Amino acid sequence: LRPTQWLKNLMLFFPPMLAGHLQNPSLITEGVLPFCSFCLVSSAGYIVNDLLDRKRDQHHPQKKKRPLASGAISVRAALLSAVVLMFSGLLLGVSSAPRFVLFLVLYAAVSLLYSLVLKNIPVLDLFGISAGFLIRLQAGGALFSVPISPWLFVTVFLLSLFLSAGKRLSETMSLGEGAGEHRVSLAGYTSGFLAGAMYMTGGAALVTYAMYVLHKPGLIYTVPLCLFGLLRYILRVVAGKGGDPTESLLKDRLLFVVGLVWLVTVVWSIYQ
Repeated sequence: LRPTQWLKNLMLFFPPMLAGHLQNPSLITEGVLPFCSFCLVSSAGYIVNDLLDRKRDQHHPQKKKRPLASGAISVRAALLSAVVLMFSGLLLGVSSAPRFVLFLVLYAAVSLLYSLVLKNIPVLDLFGISAGFLIRLQAGGALFSVPISPWLFVTVFLLSLFLSAGKRLSETMSLGEGAGEHRVSLAGYTSGFLAGAMYMTGGAALVTYAMYVLHKPGLIYTVPLCLFGLLRYILRVVAGKGGDPTESLLKDRLLFVVGLVWLVTVVWSIYQ
């Protein structure tokens, strides 16, 4: 189920938070069921992905401990769980805004397409991961009736590509010559490509974020925090400490503190 990855679904609340709409307590309660629906659907997607990868995961130093790869859970039980989670998530989503349900279905479709095809094709695998973040962002805008700023859209797009490239680079470094045997797309990346993609998208994301907050009093001071966070993540990746964004945020205390300071600064600047 990967509950730690549910943190990504908080992206639903970014549009109303940045638009200054969270002063209305009802918005938070309105977002609980949609958030849960995304968690259920995303977990169903993770199960399908693990089902398809279970043979390869058996030869991975960490992933071989996953329930399906280790044999702790049967394929039948996993399939049943995925179906139940998917339908439960969609049923919860139906109670929300109609447009939100469309994004939820789109996310489920992209997740399945990623597991079946996109993750095996270089570059497209990065865009497949990024699509999940963008769909969450757009779903949050639809749910709370908040228009998404073009600068925010581009920033989330570039940042998700940055994190995806860092994650793939980390996998390549940890698996060495056997990287392509575990993940097909890794065999298609030439030496230095992922590192270059990470640096390029990270720098571009910082620029677009600066443009987004340029005319927002107080938020311009969060740019240095974002730069620190980007550099800290890059340092973790090149040092071989892992590139999973969620794990990096939870395990790196300094990165976690900087993220928390960023959140507090944003909330303070918008709602003071």
